[in-house]
Amino acid sequence: MYRGHTVGVVIPAYNEEGFVGETLEAVPSYVDRVYAVDDGSSDGTWAEITETAERLEDEFEPEPDGPRRFSRRVVPIQHGENRGVGGAIKTGYLRAREEGIDVTTVMGGDGQMEPEMLDRLLDPIVEGRADYTKGNRFLNRTDREDMPAFRFVGNAILSGLTKIASGYWRTGDPQSGYTAISHEALERADVEGMYEFYGYCNDLLVKLNVAGLRVLDVPRPVTYGDEESHIRYSTYIPRVSGMLLRNFLWRLRTKYLLFDFHPVAVAYAVGALATLAGLVTTLAAAVRGGSGRDDADPGAGTNARTGGTGVLVGLGGVVSLLWAMTLDMRANESLNGVDRRVDPGTGGRRDREDRVDADRPGARDDGVGDDAGAHDVHPSRNGRGSGDRPEQGGYPDGLAGNGDRPAVDRPDAK
Repeated sequence: MYRGHTVGVVIPAYNEEGFVGETLEAVPSYVDRVYAVDDGSSDGTWAEITETAERLEDEFEPEPDGPRRFSRRVVPIQHGENRGVGGAIKTGYLRAREEGIDVTTVMGGDGQMEPEMLDRLLDPIVEGRADYTKGNRFLNRTDREDMPAFRFVGNAILSGLTKIASGYWRTGDPQSGYTAISHEALERADVEGMYEFYGYCNDLLVKLNVAGLRVLDVPRPVTYGDEESHIRYSTYIPRVSGMLLRNFLWRLRTKYLLFDFHPVAVAYAVGALATLAGLVTTLAAAVRGGSGRDDADPGAGTNARTGGTGVLVGLGGVVSLLWAMTLDMRANESLNGVDRRVDPGTGGRRDREDRVDADRPGARDDGVGDDAGAHDVHPSRNGRGSGDRPEQGGYPDGLAGNGDRPAVDRPDAK
């Protein structure tokens, strides 16, 4: 238990034999429940989870004064087939919600998420300042400057698209898997409908926004290694981008039309249509104008006027889109920000005199909100680095699991 709140940790693991056991052992002692989810691994991950769980069970002593008592600390769960990291996390979330855990966090099964940082994610939630917190590895200007170019481009694209799709304009590093969520947020957000591919973290942000939940970024240190990137951005970005577009349209329809009317949806619609119409009109005029007609031909002047009109309509559409984004930022200003009580450079708490109220509208760190970046490499206890793949363990190439394929969980190990 942490500050009077029960805490759960979801540990998704896919082919993490040799690593997941150490991850389970490193979970802080104040955590009440650990949901170790083997996502259809083909190696000895499941055996390592169950063996470690049995060993740790002998050491587990539930707090006698806690509001809830748990007969065991580690709950092994096995998927019958690989569902993807989002599917594994969803399984853990649903189990934690069912058991009434106050705050549920996520740690990768490969031991690369710093256990000593867990309380930094918990504090804003137990203090009532946030409903969902996530580590942000790129709030430190030096870390951003050291970011390899290929990582910057790929992650900047995803970060920008996620800001637009989710409405959380002041958060960054959306691919960070180190997160914490309150029980209320699990109740209010559509967890059952979570995307099961690697875009689960982006998808969940959209669901949280529609539910009107507060998201806070927590600075987290970052180090880079020499590992080769395993993410195929050529397939990863288009797939996640398509999901974000669908979610963006769903958010506008649900939040700004069905729940309550807001001009954001109208401004976006007018802007998109005008921009598209202007582009098509301008291109059509350019094609006709380049078809070899003589300048003296009366049609040439018509094409020029049509092209000019298209340009003006397109510019008007762009202005409307920018206005829509501004309205969206203002509508969600109180729902997102950065926990400035944590130092961006070290991930440690600031001294009291250096703290700034993170809930103050408009408060942001120096350089905060930059298109957040790449996946870091944290030298774990076992020396394994993540390269540029997402942080949930051995999922290959950042593309593991069929996110749209349902699976049946095997019974939990006893």
